[in-house]
Amino acid sequence: MSENIVNVCELSRQFGKTLALDHVNLDLQPGLVYGLVGANGAGKTTLIKHFLGLLKAEQGSVRVFGMDPVKRPVDVLQRIGYLSEDRELPEWMRVDELMRYTSAYHPTWDSSYARELLDTFQLDETKKVKQLSKGMRAQVGLIAAVAHRPDLLLLDEPSTGLDAVVRRDILNAIIRMVADDGRTVIFSSHLLDEVEQMSDYVFMIDQGSLVLQGSLDEVKEWHPSLSVRFTPDRDRLPSIDGLLAAERRGDSWKIVCNGAKEQVLESLHSIGGEVTHSRNASLQEIFVARVGRNQLSVSEEC
Repeated sequence: MSENIVNVCELSRQFGKTLALDHVNLDLQPGLVYGLVGANGAGKTTLIKHFLGLLKAEQGSVRVFGMDPVKRPVDVLQRIGYLSEDRELPEWMRVDELMRYTSAYHPTWDSSYARELLDTFQLDETKKVKQLSKGMRAQVGLIAAVAHRPDLLLLDEPSTGLDAVVRRDILNAIIRMVADDGRTVIFSSHLLDEVEQMSDYVFMIDQGSLVLQGSLDEVKEWHPSLSVRFTPDRDRLPSIDGLLAAERRGDSWKIVCNGAKEQVLESLHSIGGEVTHSRNASLQEIFVARVGRNQLSVSEEC
């Protein structure tokens, strides 16, 4: 499969006076896990709804498997698996009934794979959905989303409110699906440690705009996290090329910058900074530095 999975060109969307998406451009290749991160209300779910054809592009275009999901919903949705934090499942159905119901919409449904996941999660098929715990509902929803082995799996906050064991089971199932089948996954979550664990590529949205995109390794390498001391000590930082966030910690500063580490180190050296510790920033640190509302803060904590 050589076609792009998703193409988004200059997509904008407005709700009243709120600009939910602002000229977003994306190209998603097959066989990768894409992490989609942003604060609540940043535009993540709005973007996913365009992929599903639930929203029509007001400006720009969206193509999924080369098709307009609004004009060709059946062709597109048969190849998509979707799980959201709402996990909207028919309450009155038993688990086995839900599996049969869902399979009827997907010619590629893999009954043996569904059975394997049911056994792995130790789910009672005779129970009705309304009798399931939140974690069990998430597991059932995941099976319904992946058992037809979709070309594209959309996960919109799939782990919200779940305990660590259920989150691990869900992530392991996703990892296996990608490893076995080379499927494409869009993983939207505020749990950035999970996004970092899962993703090959990262998109960061802030107030409807795409502010960062790249492979996870490249993004982390381009954002050094440094502990710096100045002689003499400084109460305020001087101008530092690429500085995104700074926090005073006792007699040193913890900073996150945007740029090649060598350039940042050279800039710090030129103003009397001594780097005592250096590493690539985590995705959590990068997110806070780029979209946090008080990036340049001073703390007297040691």
